[in-house]
Amino acid sequence: MLDVVNKEVWFVTGSQHLYGEEALQAVADHSRNIVEGLNARKAIPLNVILKPVLTTPEAIAELCSEANASQGCAGLITWMHTFSPAKMWLGGLRTLTKPVAHLHTQYVRDLPWNSIDMDFMNLNQSAHGDREFGHLAMRIGLKRKVVVGHWEDQDVQERLAIWSRAAAGWHESQHLKIARFGDNMRDVAVTEGDKVEAQARLGYSVSGYGVGDLFCAINQVGDSETEALVSEYRDRYNVAPPLRKGGERSQALHDAARIELGLRAFLENGNFNAFTDTFQDLHGLKQLPGIAVQRLMEDGYGFGAEGDWKTAALVRTMKVMAEGMPGGTSFMEDYTYDFGGTAKVLGAHMLEICPSITTDKPSIEIHPLSIGGKADPVRLVFTAASGPAVNVSLIQTGNRFRMIVNEIDVIDPPQPLPELPVARAVWVPRPNLRTAAAAWIYAGGAHHTGFSQALTSEHLEDFAEMAGLEFLPIDASTDLRQFRNELRWNDTAYLLRGQ
Repeated sequence: MLDVVNKEVWFVTGSQHLYGEEALQAVADHSRNIVEGLNARKAIPLNVILKPVLTTPEAIAELCSEANASQGCAGLITWMHTFSPAKMWLGGLRTLTKPVAHLHTQYVRDLPWNSIDMDFMNLNQSAHGDREFGHLAMRIGLKRKVVVGHWEDQDVQERLAIWSRAAAGWHESQHLKIARFGDNMRDVAVTEGDKVEAQARLGYSVSGYGVGDLFCAINQVGDSETEALVSEYRDRYNVAPPLRKGGERSQALHDAARIELGLRAFLENGNFNAFTDTFQDLHGLKQLPGIAVQRLMEDGYGFGAEGDWKTAALVRTMKVMAEGMPGGTSFMEDYTYDFGGTAKVLGAHMLEICPSITTDKPSIEIHPLSIGGKADPVRLVFTAASGPAVNVSLIQTGNRFRMIVNEIDVIDPPQPLPELPVARAVWVPRPNLRTAAAAWIYAGGAHHTGFSQALTSEHLEDFAEMAGLEFLPIDASTDLRQFRNELRWNDTAYLLRGQ
């Protein structure tokens, strides 16, 4: 259900007829070679599609209209090989709804110092043409990413790859459907939000369902399907003795499997790619979905607990962006702190952490939940792999959406956790817990997050630019006084913009 590789970005080159047909043919040949080179290197996960060289306002407008209508096009990479008078681009760019990466490059890497003449200068003048295009983009407020360097350089291709993943995530959000089983947790502020505004700005369609609708889907699951999934559980995971065949709690494993099958069928039938539930509304369910949520997330679904539809959408978007990259992506929560030595965070949730973030074989266990008033739920227990990661929060401030990203370093737990019956991750926030937590709280960040070992701040920043989100990074260079000033400046800027 993750299809980044089936999306495409269009490579669009600008020029003009002033230079003659021979020069235009060279421009077309150079563009073709660049596209073939980018696709051959496979640094960009989306397929790069060559489009004809654009030399007239009519051709530019037609291309932009075609891109808007294309279901496969996630964005445009633009390059002005020669000088392309930017007023030609005005009509097309004003209608364009797809993201843009402005590649400021040159076909040749090195200048032929001993033979360079005016023919070479006229043909290879991206330094001239891209600045003209950049001026027009600034004038009309075009949101774009500017990538500078020779197109064969690894860092240039990596930055285009990051942008393309963000474009795939933005493409996904435009038709993302989220199912909410029950409302959000009672009296909680941050999981509330304006769903109409979210659909207008981000494309998220959020639909509410009574948990009874899910209960009906679960009741339609047959015994043979349930037995097959239970067998898969027992083959794939380390099964705790009470859940093994003939164990005193084996029926709970069957109940969990039936919940997963019913939930999966409901989501598939409704074309939902993200969902929420809440332990305060479990009418008809024997247990809070645990392993079901974990395995659905592993398959690419977004999830938010306690009705948190914003985080469910965020997790799905991040999973799409991270497809094929090493490291997992999960719903997460900052749960508790260790202030001894280097201050660190123990992240977890009641049940719902995605097993994509571990390299270990998870254990399938059953333990009391102590809340919700239902039977003990089945869940996968594991520890997240160590390494760099990000925690991401998407909130609504009242007049805008804000994305907060904290770069973190996941570590192995300093001691075993034999009594902790949930999946978990331990991390040290950058620059440190004191600064990171204070900045997060000043910014209004949620307790629920999207956690990813694959994505970086740059991926999220590119997405935020496309989506028109306020972007606030918390990283190794964060200074709390400067961060608080940035919050004040942003408030003023958005106020002046009428947001």
